[in-house]
Amino acid sequence: MTAVIETQQLTKSYGPHRGIVDVDLTVNEGEAFGFLGPNGAGKTTTIRTLLDHLRPTSGRAMVFGIGTTDDPVAIHRRLGYLPGEFALYDKLTGGQTIDYFANLRGNVDRAYQAELIGRLDVDPSRKFKEYSKGNKQKIGLVVALQHRPDLLMLDEPTSGLDPLIQQEFFSVIREAKAEGRTIFMSSHILSEVERTCDRVAIIRDGRLTRIDRVANLRDMAHHTVELRFAGPAPSADFEGLPGVSDVVSEDGVLRMRVSGPITPVVKAAARYELLDFVSREPTLEETFLAEYSSEPKAAVR
Repeated sequence: MTAVIETQQLTKSYGPHRGIVDVDLTVNEGEAFGFLGPNGAGKTTTIRTLLDHLRPTSGRAMVFGIGTTDDPVAIHRRLGYLPGEFALYDKLTGGQTIDYFANLRGNVDRAYQAELIGRLDVDPSRKFKEYSKGNKQKIGLVVALQHRPDLLMLDEPTSGLDPLIQQEFFSVIREAKAEGRTIFMSSHILSEVERTCDRVAIIRDGRLTRIDRVANLRDMAHHTVELRFAGPAPSADFEGLPGVSDVVSEDGVLRMRVSGPITPVVKAAARYELLDFVSREPTLEETFLAEYSSEPKAAVR
């Protein structure tokens, strides 16, 4: 397999503050790779270092076999990038912004550009400063995708997008992967990378904690369940159930962490007069705290 991204002990420090430490990654050609971590874990620092927007303190990074500090222009010719914070020229319309970058790139398929604008429901007639966060994000996605780059580097790409546009975005990413292009996508949402990625690296406090196939990360997925009963909360009936942990009874509400099938919890709750049943997917930060059982350190992006 051809490696598109390779890092060796990549480290970036901000004076006395942590950035990323000894990051070792390999992303192969044609792979959709998720870069997962809570906000402030070091995802953006890693991406900016790969793009030579930041110079590493130590270690080495290569993209397309080229050292990121050796010839960044050659690397940038072959990639599409969506930054985590997307801001451009306020007085240009969305369409003018898209065309500006298309003209800089050259050889953009205008039919594909128009297809992306339609699929992502972009209004190209409004000025950039008039767009909401989600609409600015859609402009950024078109700019990153329109030239069909060999490598897509996307930093929190679904931020601000409504659910319907998110689904369309996932379809576009799957199509890019089917065409043999490589995707490197950061996120703090576990279910998001499950839908799109082959492998995932998890970063926390600037260090990689795990690299694995998406299917093997499902042991981290769980739900927080809250049950409210008409009478006293029968916590003892739930503590021994398969996949149930961290059972807490507080103010008449029974809270627990459930991994795997939720059916045993539903059956146990049905034996009592139940007033409310709430199940939610936790944030990645909550998942990490449960998984690694330690408080996060001071974070940077």
